[in-house]
Amino acid sequence: MGTISARVPDELEDELDAYLQDENLDRSTAVRKLLSERLEEWRRERALDQLAAGTITFTRAAELAEMSVWDFAQLANERDVTWVGGDHVDEDLEAL
Repeated sequence: MGTISARVPDELEDELDAYLQDENLDRSTAVRKLLSERLEEWRRERALDQLAAGTITFTRAAELAEMSVWDFAQLANERDVTWVGGDHVDEDLEAL
């Protein structure tokens, strides 16, 4: 496991301390949890953006988001992202 060290503004550190108390976590666990959650969100947003732009297939977007195709379909629907496009329909259907 790697180590990451970062300087943060005092206000952010104060918020982190409040989070530690509310969640009853130690600092390292809290930072790992927050980083993991944000990266998961980033992966999903990136996959949705690429899908909406038509640069990847629906199945590939689900893979990038690290989600099942069914869960990703629900997320895309919630975010009003349309994935049915002429170029990728056959590839998506074959993958399902």
